[in-house]
Amino acid sequence: MSDIDPRRYSYRVQWSPDDDEYVATVLEFPSLSYLEQDQTEALQGLVKLVADVIADLADSGEKVPLPFAERTYSGTIYVRTSAEVHRRLVMEAAENHVSLNQWAAQRLASA
Repeated sequence: MSDIDPRRYSYRVQWSPDDDEYVATVLEFPSLSYLEQDQTEALQGLVKLVADVIADLADSGEKVPLPFAERTYSGTIYVRTSAEVHRRLVMEAAENHVSLNQWAAQRLASA
Protein backbone atom coordinates (compact mmCIF):
# COMPACT_ATOMS: atom_id res chain seq x y z
CA MET A 1 0.00 0.00 0.00
CA SER A 2 1.37 3.42 -0.97
CA ASP A 3 1.25 6.34 1.45
CA ILE A 4 1.08 8.96 -1.32
CA ASP A 5 -1.98 11.17 -0.96
CA PRO A 6 -3.72 11.28 -4.38
CA ARG A 7 -4.71 14.92 -3.74
CA ARG A 8 -1.05 16.00 -4.02
CA TYR A 9 -0.78 15.38 -7.76
CA SER A 10 -0.95 18.10 -10.45
CA TYR A 11 -4.55 18.30 -11.65
CA ARG A 12 -6.22 20.46 -14.27
CA VAL A 13 -9.90 20.73 -15.13
CA GLN A 14 -11.00 22.41 -18.33
CA TRP A 15 -13.99 22.49 -20.63
CA SER A 16 -13.84 20.10 -23.58
CA PRO A 17 -15.97 21.34 -26.49
CA ASP A 18 -15.45 18.00 -28.26
CA ASP A 19 -16.92 16.08 -25.32
CA ASP A 20 -19.33 18.82 -24.19
CA GLU A 21 -18.12 18.16 -20.63
CA TYR A 22 -15.35 19.12 -18.26
CA VAL A 23 -12.26 16.96 -18.52
CA ALA A 24 -9.95 16.48 -15.56
CA THR A 25 -6.35 15.45 -16.22
CA VAL A 26 -3.32 14.78 -14.03
CA LEU A 27 0.27 15.45 -15.16
CA GLU A 28 1.84 12.52 -13.30
CA PHE A 29 -0.55 10.03 -14.97
CA PRO A 30 -0.89 11.31 -18.56
CA SER A 31 -3.06 8.39 -19.70
CA LEU A 32 -5.79 9.15 -17.14
CA SER A 33 -8.68 11.57 -17.53
CA TYR A 34 -12.20 11.93 -16.19
CA LEU A 35 -15.23 13.55 -17.82
CA GLU A 36 -18.20 15.12 -16.04
CA GLN A 37 -20.78 17.85 -16.61
CA ASP A 38 -19.63 19.57 -13.40
CA GLN A 39 -16.06 20.84 -12.82
CA THR A 40 -15.92 19.76 -9.20
CA GLU A 41 -17.27 16.30 -9.99
CA ALA A 42 -14.71 15.88 -12.76
CA LEU A 43 -11.89 16.66 -10.34
CA GLN A 44 -13.33 14.48 -7.57
CA GLY A 45 -13.81 11.59 -10.01
CA LEU A 46 -10.23 11.79 -11.21
CA VAL A 47 -8.81 12.01 -7.68
CA LYS A 48 -10.70 8.81 -6.81
CA LEU A 49 -9.48 7.15 -10.01
CA VAL A 50 -5.88 8.14 -9.20
CA ALA A 51 -6.31 6.71 -5.68
CA ASP A 52 -7.48 3.42 -7.22
CA VAL A 53 -4.54 3.37 -9.65
CA ILE A 54 -2.07 4.09 -6.84
CA ALA A 55 -3.52 1.20 -4.83
CA ASP A 56 -3.32 -1.14 -7.84
CA LEU A 57 0.29 -0.15 -8.56
CA ALA A 58 1.29 -0.60 -4.93
CA ASP A 59 -0.52 -3.96 -4.66
CA SER A 60 1.28 -5.27 -7.73
CA GLY A 61 4.67 -3.98 -6.53
CA GLU A 62 4.95 -1.40 -9.30
CA LYS A 63 6.46 2.03 -8.74
CA VAL A 64 4.01 4.78 -7.85
CA PRO A 65 5.07 8.12 -9.37
CA LEU A 66 5.84 10.88 -6.90
CA PRO A 67 3.86 14.10 -7.25
CA PHE A 68 5.93 16.77 -9.05
CA ALA A 69 5.78 18.98 -5.94
CA GLU A 70 7.44 16.24 -3.85
CA ARG A 71 10.26 15.42 -6.28
CA THR A 72 13.80 16.70 -5.80
CA TYR A 73 15.21 18.93 -8.51
CA SER A 74 18.85 19.91 -9.00
CA GLY A 75 18.20 23.22 -10.74
CA THR A 76 20.48 22.15 -13.59
CA ILE A 77 19.14 21.91 -17.13
CA TYR A 78 21.28 20.99 -20.12
CA VAL A 79 19.99 22.28 -23.45
CA ARG A 80 21.39 21.70 -26.92
CA THR A 81 20.62 24.26 -29.57
CA SER A 82 21.92 25.45 -32.90
CA ALA A 83 25.01 27.64 -33.19
CA GLU A 84 22.81 30.47 -34.48
CA VAL A 85 20.50 30.39 -31.46
CA HIS A 86 23.50 30.13 -29.12
CA ARG A 87 25.06 33.20 -30.75
CA ARG A 88 21.83 35.19 -30.53
CA LEU A 89 21.36 34.31 -26.85
CA VAL A 90 24.94 35.30 -26.02
CA MET A 91 24.41 38.64 -27.75
CA GLU A 92 21.08 39.23 -25.97
CA ALA A 93 22.71 38.42 -22.62
CA ALA A 94 25.53 40.87 -23.33
CA GLU A 95 23.03 43.57 -24.29
CA ASN A 96 21.26 43.01 -20.96
CA HIS A 97 24.53 42.93 -18.99
CA VAL A 98 23.97 39.44 -17.59
CA SER A 99 25.61 36.07 -18.10
CA LEU A 100 24.25 33.63 -20.66
CA ASN A 101 23.13 31.41 -17.80
CA GLN A 102 21.22 34.27 -16.13
CA TRP A 103 19.66 35.26 -19.46
CA ALA A 104 18.56 31.69 -20.22
CA ALA A 105 17.10 31.31 -16.72
CA GLN A 106 15.18 34.58 -17.11
CA ARG A 107 13.86 33.54 -20.51
CA LEU A 108 12.81 30.10 -19.23
CA ALA A 109 11.13 31.60 -16.18
CA SER A 110 9.07 33.97 -18.34
CA ALA A 111 8.00 31.27 -20.82
